Amino acid sequence: MTATLEQRLDAFRRLDDAKLTFARRDWFPGTSGNLSIKIQSDPLQFAVTASGKDKTKLSPEDYLVVDQDSHPVDDTALKPSAETLIHAVVYKTFPKAGACFHVHTVWNNLISELYFGQRAFSIQGQELIKGLGIWEENARITVPIVENFADIPTLAAAIEKVMTPEVPGVLIRNHGIYTWGGNDFEAKRHLEAFEFLFEYHARWLQLRQAVVSTTTTN
Repeated sequence: MTATLEQRLDAFRRLDDAKLTFARRDWFPGTSGNLSIKIQSDPLQFAVTASGKDKTKLSPEDYLVVDQDSHPVDDTALKPSAETLIHAVVYKTFPKAGACFHVHTVWNNLISELYFGQRAFSIQGQELIKGLGIWEENARITVPIVENFADIPTLAAAIEKVMTPEVPGVLIRNHGIYTWGGNDFEAKRHLEAFEFLFEYHARWLQLRQAVVSTTTTN
């Protein structure tokens, strides 16, 4: 069964909202990043950003619908994002996931490089951890970090190995983050929470170093 026109248009509209929100924050430098929203589970079909499009603008050819193998379900000249396979892995691994977002920011790149040696970034006691749906007092999260493999099937397999239902995100070294949620609102909330935590920690490291340097100098 193929997704209806109404389902497609609804997914495209919601992708427009997410795309423009993130674009205003400069989270899509150089046409980078990709977004998807699941339309149906059986058979799997989801709307995904087309490759090479300027994500600061809207056009009639911004998205297309693909199947579980990341192939377009219709005849089209549009190409799905090169990393569409990763979105498919997310939806197959977590059937309740309804949206998957990927952005490139300075902060998530810095954190992924700083902590790649540990293959994970951990943070504890921050209020915005609740934005990930984790409400324990003084909660601690650990975000996996994988190598930035140029071969997309290899990258998708690496992400699949480390994904967990507890923490809805995976960092790619010097590349960006993939995060997901039950719907586009939840995935957006998760992404915003992750980005706050990354920026907070990176700025805290900067401030701590400045204080140490000042103390040492004096």
